[in-house]
Amino acid sequence: MDPNHSAKFPLHEAAREGRNEIVESLLNANPKSAFTKDDDDRLPIHWAVAYNRYPIVEMLVGVKNFDPDVEDGSNWTPLMIAASLKAAEGDKIIDLLLRKGADVSVKSSSGQNALHFASSKANLSTVRTLLANKCSTRVKDIRGQLPLHRAAAVGSVPILKALLEEGKSPVNATDNDGMTALHHAISEGHGDAAILLLKSGAEPEKRDADGRLAIALVPDDKVKQYILQTAEREGIELP
Repeated sequence: MDPNHSAKFPLHEAAREGRNEIVESLLNANPKSAFTKDDDDRLPIHWAVAYNRYPIVEMLVGVKNFDPDVEDGSNWTPLMIAASLKAAEGDKIIDLLLRKGADVSVKSSSGQNALHFASSKANLSTVRTLLANKCSTRVKDIRGQLPLHRAAAVGSVPILKALLEEGKSPVNATDNDGMTALHHAISEGHGDAAILLLKSGAEPEKRDADGRLAIALVPDDKVKQYILQTAEREGIELP
């Protein structure tokens, strides 16, 4: 961070550091400062959300003509940033942004919507909130990945269930490498996620762009045996 950043952009600095009284004072003196982008191409709201400063987010969204879908230099909205926070830290902020009219359909410059970010961080409560607000499970990013691919890669069984059952995500969709969610789950060694996908209709005979079956991507024999044995008990045939 530029050492002169705080002098040039005092509201951004105060928002990032959680200095509520300073933010309130600066906004009272000049409400338009809430709409100034810093050298990182971010508004104060982006920093306040990124650092989970709820009281400051509340002040900033209360400024006249505030746009809940304002984007930073990577086309990330405050909602996307909140969806990326760890362990559902951003849920309170997400609820506030949604009440202010945040659009769940907005995509980043990489083609991701908020559900991609929440799925990558294994934030189940955030995923459920986004699904309840009609955030699509069928949006592919520039790598051709759905939120389901992200959830499979991190091995989140609860999120996979939510995306499939509540969000009606297609289970056999392929990304730009021809990989399904099953390929991602198995390649990362997530046996339980793989079994759930298989029970949900994942096709084990599908091959990626290099002609590989998902089971061929398993990282070690222990995971492979778990998948094979569990699938057999469940009556699932693997190639």
